[in-house]
Amino acid sequence: MNIDYHTHHVRCGHAVGTLEEYVKRGIEIGLDQLGLSDHMPLLHVDPATYYPEMAMPMEELPRYVEEAFNLKAKYKGQIDVRVGLEGDYIEGCEEQIERIIRAYPWDYVIGSVHFLGTWDISDFRQTHEWEGRDRMAVYAQYYDAVRKACATGFYDYIGHIDVIKRFGFKPEGDVTPLEDAALEAVRANGLAIELNASGLRMPVAEMFPSRRMLSKALELGIPLTIGSDAHQPERLGQYLEEARELLKEVGFTQLATFEGRKRAMIDF
Repeated sequence: MNIDYHTHHVRCGHAVGTLEEYVKRGIEIGLDQLGLSDHMPLLHVDPATYYPEMAMPMEELPRYVEEAFNLKAKYKGQIDVRVGLEGDYIEGCEEQIERIIRAYPWDYVIGSVHFLGTWDISDFRQTHEWEGRDRMAVYAQYYDAVRKACATGFYDYIGHIDVIKRFGFKPEGDVTPLEDAALEAVRANGLAIELNASGLRMPVAEMFPSRRMLSKALELGIPLTIGSDAHQPERLGQYLEEARELLKEVGFTQLATFEGRKRAMIDF
């Protein structure tokens, strides 16, 4: 079973390729299941005055869902399309997030933390925000948000759970307790996580999460899926062979899949 559950498309503003181009590319590379999972519209910052091209406009959300489900039907029998959303967890916006998630018949919703307040810690244009900050305090704030995301009940799995390391800004101290507390929150709330292979093309040059966190997740019995986090069709499936090999080395034998907000495990 060959799957890729994390992809982004032209509507989000910082990716290229239509949804159909991704579906056709998925067929070309032999994917059995393709997850469409574009970013939730921005809720807590004004798109007109914030950094440009961060997420799809709110008016595009219903069009995204309609097109994705049409493609799911159109290509049935050639590729199994799963319609998802990367639903940013933003503290203080829980009611708005819940309304979006409840409004559509998603196959799955990824819970990802990108924002600490108005700072998008995953945006290369905002790395200056690290200047003068206590890195351990930033990591603590980030993992606190991950734990809160787990407790909402909004999500099916947590995306790139240690993405805070993306640009290589790491504290001098031991972040293991913070990471493990986040994984414990995942387990306690019955969620899965993903192995997001895109970290290999980031400054940190390591998948999300690290091998150590993967081993801890296996120990805790946390289910896991995989995604390329592709932002262009030619990157669909990128590094997923390496991801599967890493999972096998760690000891995983199954991957989580999602349809209609229900999880099913498959051998890989």
